[in-house]
Amino acid sequence: MNQPTWRAVAARAASLLLRYPDEEVLAALPTVRAALDGLPAEVAAPLRDVVTHRETTAPVDLRAAYVQLFDFRRRCCLHLTYYTCGDTRRRGEALVGFSASYKEAGLEVVDGELPDFLPAVLDLAAVADGGWRLLRDNRVGLDLLVEALGRERSPYRQAVAAVREMLPAARPADLAAAARLARTGPPVEQVGLEPFGLVDTTGGRR
Repeated sequence: MNQPTWRAVAARAASLLLRYPDEEVLAALPTVRAALDGLPAEVAAPLRDVVTHRETTAPVDLRAAYVQLFDFRRRCCLHLTYYTCGDTRRRGEALVGFSASYKEAGLEVVDGELPDFLPAVLDLAAVADGGWRLLRDNRVGLDLLVEALGRERSPYRQAVAAVREMLPAARPADLAAAARLARTGPPVEQVGLEPFGLVDTTGGRR
C-alpha cells in the first residue's frame, strides 16, 4: 500500500475509533481491524489496541466511559483549537480557518460538529491534504491530548498517539508551547464564539 493510501486508511480508522461508540461506529470494528493489516506497525499497533478495547467492552460501558472522559474532562477535549485558544475571540477566528479547509476540499462538517473536532479533521485528512495541514498546525493540542489521556489511563491515548506517528516530529517551539499550556491551561474568555453555537468546549459528540 503506497503512503498516501495507507495514511488515508489510518486517518479514517483513527476517526472512527475516536468517535462516540454508537451502533454504527461499533459495527465498523471488523472492517477497521482488517484495514489495519496494511498499515505500518507503529501506526497499526496502537490503533489495534483501541479496536480490541472496543471489541471486548460492553457497549453501554463504552458509551458511559466516553461521555465521562470527553464531555467532562476539559483537558481531554477533542476540539483542537481549545488547547491553544481556549474560550476566546481568537478561537472563533481559528474555527473560521478550519471551516475554510473543508470548503476548499468540497466538504461540509457534519451537522452539529465543530470543524476542529478531531475525528472530523481526520476524515478531512483521509481525502485532502488540508486535513494533514490542520493536524500539523495543531500539533500542540495533540501533544497535550495524548498527555491528558495518558494521565487518565485511557485506551484512546493510543489512537491519538497513532495520529502523531503520521506527523513530522514536534518542533522546539511546539514543545515549549505544549509545556507552557500544560502548566497554565488554555486562555479563558467566554465571548466571540457565537457564530459556531459553541457553549460547552469539553469535547465529545458535538
